[in-house]
Amino acid sequence: MIPTSEQVNEARELVRKFLKPTRLVRTDQIGRDTHTDVYLKLETELPTGSFKPRGALYALMKTLERRSVKGVVAASTGNHGAAVAYVAQLAKLPATIFLPESPNPIKRARIVALGATVKEVEWKPESLGDAAAAFAREHDYYFLNDAEVDLVPVGTATIAAEILDDLPTPDVMIVPMGDTALIRGVAAEAKRRHPAVRIIGVQAEQAPAYARSWQEARVVTTETCDTIADGLATCVPTESNVREIRELVDEVRLVSEDEMIQGIRTLLFEEHLVAEPAGAAATAAYLQNSAAYAGRSVVLLVTGSNIPDQLLSQAATLPSTT
Repeated sequence: MIPTSEQVNEARELVRKFLKPTRLVRTDQIGRDTHTDVYLKLETELPTGSFKPRGALYALMKTLERRSVKGVVAASTGNHGAAVAYVAQLAKLPATIFLPESPNPIKRARIVALGATVKEVEWKPESLGDAAAAFAREHDYYFLNDAEVDLVPVGTATIAAEILDDLPTPDVMIVPMGDTALIRGVAAEAKRRHPAVRIIGVQAEQAPAYARSWQEARVVTTETCDTIADGLATCVPTESNVREIRELVDEVRLVSEDEMIQGIRTLLFEEHLVAEPAGAAATAAYLQNSAAYAGRSVVLLVTGSNIPDQLLSQAATLPSTT
């Protein structure tokens, strides 16, 4: 279901009660050599360090308007779990988050600090979701599945609404694409308000299931999605999500592990921003061929900052490619 304008307006009002709008900032260095107006949407400014609370907040609060909920459960590689823990705390509900074994330690620590129970399970395609769904049935919890709950993209659409309030006619938006809730919401609202905008999705080369599905117009699964960008680690696309990204997304790019690390480095040293690999994926995609955007206005979504110390150190000590 593609979010309607009425839903997005309602979501904006609800989100504003709990979250401040994030900043859209023009870059200091990125894009200068090609005279490109590059803007960064800083979703890292939200309470859990990623864009995820928008969708989780709208989904849970709307569900609570309709029925009572004993607790909330989620399956996540980290950021969605932290967002669910955060909004469950706001709603004074218990939360249980299923994570893969040996998860991102920064994200796990955020979830625990927000009072949620963490359960780690062996990582296999669909294993986290199956475990969370079984827990929800057993305990009568609300399974807030960000890949499948239609309310989540309504929350993420508020990102595009904020961008277009500040920059009404961008030429391009480059958006990381994991389970697609982010890009489906952003693209729907952006194209409704500015139909000429070009939406480019970004996936990791080592987790290309949705990119392949978009290209082939059918669900294409992968046996593994082993990437440093845990926020982009999807192996099993959902058919309805594939249909929507085919309708909304103009292009999909793949970025390598090294390109994401270089993106982290660029944001750190040129813009003084900390981003995790998925959060730097849009920047990495732009840097692949920055000359192609010369003279245009480009928005890069910086979607998360929860990067382990070791990986941040690796990016910081990497030689510059410029």
